Parts: sequence; C-alpha cells; structure tokens
Amino acid sequence: MSDNNRMRLLWAGFMAILAAGVGFAIRGGIFDNWGKEYGFTAAQLGAIGGAGFSGFCFGIIIGGVIVDKIGYGKLVALALICHILSAFVTFGASSPANAYTFLFWGMFIFAFANGTLEAVANPLVATLFPENRTHYLNILHASWPAGMVIGAVIGWVLDDKMQIGWKVQLALYLVPTVLYAIMFMGQKFPKSEAAEKGASFVEMFKPVGILGALVACYLLSLFFGDIAKAFAPDSAKAIGYGIGGVLLIVVAVITKASLGSFMLFVLFVTHALVGAVELGTDGWIQNITGNLFTSEQGKYLFIWTSAIMFGLRFCAHWIETKLKLSPVGLLLVCAITAFVGLNLASGMQTFSMALIALGIYAVGKTFFWPTMLAVIGDRYPQTGAVAMSIMGGIGMLSAGLIGGPGLGYCKDRFAGEALQKADAAIYAEYKSATPSTFLNLDATAATGLDGTKLAAAKEAKEKTPAQQKVVAADQAGDRATLKADAYIPLAMAIIYLLLLLYFKSIGGYKPVSIEA
Repeated sequence: MSDNNRMRLLWAGFMAILAAGVGFAIRGGIFDNWGKEYGFTAAQLGAIGGAGFSGFCFGIIIGGVIVDKIGYGKLVALALICHILSAFVTFGASSPANAYTFLFWGMFIFAFANGTLEAVANPLVATLFPENRTHYLNILHASWPAGMVIGAVIGWVLDDKMQIGWKVQLALYLVPTVLYAIMFMGQKFPKSEAAEKGASFVEMFKPVGILGALVACYLLSLFFGDIAKAFAPDSAKAIGYGIGGVLLIVVAVITKASLGSFMLFVLFVTHALVGAVELGTDGWIQNITGNLFTSEQGKYLFIWTSAIMFGLRFCAHWIETKLKLSPVGLLLVCAITAFVGLNLASGMQTFSMALIALGIYAVGKTFFWPTMLAVIGDRYPQTGAVAMSIMGGIGMLSAGLIGGPGLGYCKDRFAGEALQKADAAIYAEYKSATPSTFLNLDATAATGLDGTKLAAAKEAKEKTPAQQKVVAADQAGDRATLKADAYIPLAMAIIYLLLLLYFKSIGGYKPVSIEA
C-alpha cells in the first residue's frame, strides 16, 4: 500500500476514536445533570455509564470475528448508522419514568458503534505498521484523550458557562462522526497477516480457546444478568450465567475443545483490570474532582490529565528506545505509577496537589490500552483481528460492568457509611430508597445517598449544619473510592512483573511472525 493510503487510514481511525472520546467526555460531564433531573443514585448513573462500555464489547467482538471476511468498509458504515441512531434514542429521555431506559440503551448503541470502529482501527493499524505496532497504536489511541479534552471543553463552556441543555452538548459528537465517515470513504483496505495467508476462522480462534473465552463469557453473564432484571428479577443471575455458559460451550465446539494459550488468558484478565481502572475511573473522575473542589476545577483537572495522555502517546517509540523498555516493561512502570498517583489523589486537599496527583496517575494510565493491543499483535499474529478484538471487548465490558458501576457502588457505600457514622438521624433522612450492590451480589448491598437530596445540599448557598454533614460525607466517600481504586493497578503491576520475568527466562520479549 502507498504511504499516503496508510497514513490516511491511520488518521481516519484516529478521527473515529476521537468521536468516541468526545461523546464519552461530554457524558461524564453531564452525569450531575442526569442525577439532578431524574433523581438517579450514583449506582444507577454508573450503570448508565456502564452501558456506554458494555455495548462496545458486542461491537468489537462481533466486528473482530467478521472483519476479515466482510471487509473494513462495511463495518465503518454500520458504525456510522449506529452513532446517528444512538443520538435519537438518548434524546428520547423526557421524564424520570422513562429516562433510565432511554439513556441506558442510547449509551449502549453508542458504545456498539465505538466497538465496531475499534474492530476496524486496531487490527488495521497493527497490519499497516507491523514494524512498530506499539508506536502507531499509541498514536491511534492518542485520539481518545484528544476527544476527551474536546468533550470536556464543550461541557465547560456550554454547561457551566452558557447553561445549554445536555442534549445539545451530547449531539456535538456527531461532528467528528461525519468527519471519520468522509476520511474512510474511497480508501483501499489491507488484510491482516493471518487472513492474507488464508487462515480460517477456527485457526484464528484456537489460541483464544476455552480459557480466553472464559473471561469474556463471565463478563457477558454479568451483562445478561443485569438485562434479565427487567423481566425476571428473581432468576436474573441464573439467566445471565446460563447464557454465559452456553456461549462458552459454543466456543469449545468451534475450537474443537482447544484450551487456548494460558498467556493470552492472563493478558485478557489483565486487560479487564485495565478497563476497570482506566475507563471506569475516567467515567467518574470529573464527578469526583468536581465534588472535592469545584465543578470548574474538576473540568480543568480532566483536561489536564487528558492532555498529558494525548502528548505522551506520541512518545511511546522514544520511551521504548531511549529507556530500552520492552512493551511489558513499559506496562509495569505505568502500573506502579498509576498506583502511586491514585493513592496521592485519595488524599488531595488542594487544587495544586490535585494537579500533581492526577498528573502522576495520567502518566501511569497513558500506555495501558494501546500497548496491551500491541502485545497481542506482536505475540499472536496468527489470531488476525480475533484476539485483539476480544481483548478490547473484555476491557470495555469490564469498564462497564466492574469499573463504572464498581466506583459508583463504592461512592454510595463509603458516603453512606461516613454520614451514618457522623449522624445516624441525618443519614436516615438522606439515604436512598434504592440499595446499591456490586456484581449482582446481595451480600454487597449498601445504601448510599439520594441523588436529588444530595444535589440540593451541594447547591445550597447557605448550607444548614445537616447539609454540611451530607456534603462532607459525600466527599469522604469520594476519597475512599479513589483509595480503593488504587489497588487495581497494584494487582496489574504484580502481573506485569511476572510476565517480565517469564520473557526474561525465554530470552526476552520479541515479536513473532506466523512463519515462526
């Protein structure tokens, strides 16, 4: 392919992921609007935000399975249709009675479109630039923080300054949507290395096998269990696990009972942690920092961390060569840095300290997602787009089912506990009528604060002593949530260290080819 063609496709993929980042950031900035307008709890908001990840899994996994067969262009067209449709569904929210349903499914369709595009962009860039996958995949994914900066600025100007309605704000992600459609139009697309050599779907899927599918099927069982609550609340868990089990059996049949690669299984589990800590935290961070400081300062901090990520993702090749770090070594350094940053953030009391703590966290999370994709491309080229797409789906499913709802659950639990400890009578007045749970486990049930009453307490200019205690408890819940969040990159650091030692024992990390 010509260099012009390669670069045009790279930047078309960049624009596609930028559209997803813009929509993600605007949505994160209007969580408080939804909570106030419709009376949602933090857990309900987390579930809506989570749908903005869950749908991604279906888009990227289905797209990754069929992309080598039907071609990239048809998937781009499908994503474009879904991006436009998601806007109409989301805007159907008009009252507390229907808002949850419309917002949930609008976000799901939006995420499905994003996943479909990544099923195109990730294997496409890995195929276009096999000589330096880490560098170019990081450039591709620099579009995500760029989109978040643009979305945060839109929210800051239109929401905080001009007080424009949330529907107008959210509609603006359609601008980069039109641009990526134009940039992809008329371009020639390559085939993956595996498809070029005539590998069948079964051959591509075998390294994933039962072990790899187990990770995805568990997360899918959680998703279908949540969906089943709407029509069969008493048997929702059984339905979810039943569907997950059937899907696992289907994979076993397709791959002829191939167990799959154990290392690929480890990478999938690790990427589930990546999705939970990176995207789950991103979905809540404007809400948390806006609560600990001011809404405007929260947006400044979001822009600050996103700008750091954007700039550094163009430096992956320089860091690898100058510091002589393998992709796994880079991931280990990032995990340790993210752990330190989140721990510092849990204790931040001033805006200047927040800049430092969240800046450190931003440096840590910068290379997680694209470098994990590069490792899959380097070590498992025989899987074509399949393993890369499944891993991306696992990361987004984890963000939607564990990271986003998990942080919302932590906020509810820790804020409720703090207020109950400070004043049980005030807690009884402000507690939510809807208890929060995590991973559909009744044993985790905790009661947070009512979203509407909490918003009224935070917005009161002359706060009563009771309102002051409510606000203080809510802030204590946010700090405790960030501290709990820090344990995820710590677990990741341990896994990366073990992988580093493994590669050292076999002569070092090296990309492999299908011929090998």
